[in-house]
Amino acid sequence: MLIQDKQIAVVGGGPAGLTLTRLLQLQGANVKVYERDIDKNARVQGAPLDMHEGSGLSALRAAHLLEEFKKHFRPGADRKTIVNARAEVFYSDHETATRADFGNEHFRPEIDRGQLRKIFLESLQPETVIWDSQFVSMQAQNEGWLLHFKNGSSAYADIVIAADGARSKIRSYITDVKPFYTGITMLEGNVQYAEKAVPEICKLLNSGALLAFGKGRNLLMGLKGDGNLTFYASFKTDESWAVTNGLDYADNLEVLGWFRKAYPEWSSIWFKLFENAMTAFIPRPLYCMPPDQSWKAQSNLTMLGDAAHVMPPSAGEGANMAMVDALELSQCLCSAHFLDIQSAIAAYERQMQERAAEAAKISLQNGEWMHSEDALERMVRLLQPS
Repeated sequence: MLIQDKQIAVVGGGPAGLTLTRLLQLQGANVKVYERDIDKNARVQGAPLDMHEGSGLSALRAAHLLEEFKKHFRPGADRKTIVNARAEVFYSDHETATRADFGNEHFRPEIDRGQLRKIFLESLQPETVIWDSQFVSMQAQNEGWLLHFKNGSSAYADIVIAADGARSKIRSYITDVKPFYTGITMLEGNVQYAEKAVPEICKLLNSGALLAFGKGRNLLMGLKGDGNLTFYASFKTDESWAVTNGLDYADNLEVLGWFRKAYPEWSSIWFKLFENAMTAFIPRPLYCMPPDQSWKAQSNLTMLGDAAHVMPPSAGEGANMAMVDALELSQCLCSAHFLDIQSAIAAYERQMQERAAEAAKISLQNGEWMHSEDALERMVRLLQPS
């Protein structure tokens, strides 16, 4: 095996990094994960993820974790309700009978992000994840890299794999190509004990997803298994909006005031979301890598997930793309068909770039029409074809 006796460093402990690490350890590889979080409980996890056949679920099967996934996915969480700005229901599939049909390409089971992370963390060998290791820089050393972290520590690796997300610092060691702003920003909020705090909205959610469409402005939300709700106000604006709007993101009433001005036709039912949000709101400008990006493969460095191909979430492919990246990269690195590691990395990167380009195009197109004047009508037509 090409990576036998090689020390591998995976930078980032999200779906991409943890999936890859699990798959490599199953092949006997020596791999460590360097994660910036202080510990496994440090991060507030966002909205649930839906897993797709041919990508996320395929990676779980290869990782021998599908049965564990089945114990923790949330039946019914993939159902959705579509409403307008006044919270009037235009579509719901909650009355449609569904079953856990694993293997069916149309079945997309949902799981909380934190639970998925836990499944992978518990599958790894002890001491695999090195917490509190925020990547700062690295330099070539011998045949590999010496990595430096914010806490003052350093570590050597023969092979470095960047799984450090959309703001990857390792990406610049591979390519100069940078992401571009899509024109859309999402403002994230989280509501604790949602059934008590926002009962009317929870009734609409009905334990599934809720998508509210106005004239070019949306609210998207879903419940997590712990009863907390994550919501996103999604709208078109300048790239600098997040830092120039003057909002105090820790002031719920101030952010509510912004919502009432920016979403003037929207019902007061939505105000409770902003009044009851916990912690600070998080602005998330959406970026995308150019679909035609490419670079020359290196012999000891590559990347996957958002570090390689960040794209808008409007096609629901982010985590799934990251996990299938991990699957394909592990297969290439552990294959006997390549003469050297650089050839294996090159093969992985070619197929990853082609796959990511198609997904990015779809995500960009979806983002445009989801923020169009007739988004509600288009969404209903899509879900209820004549």
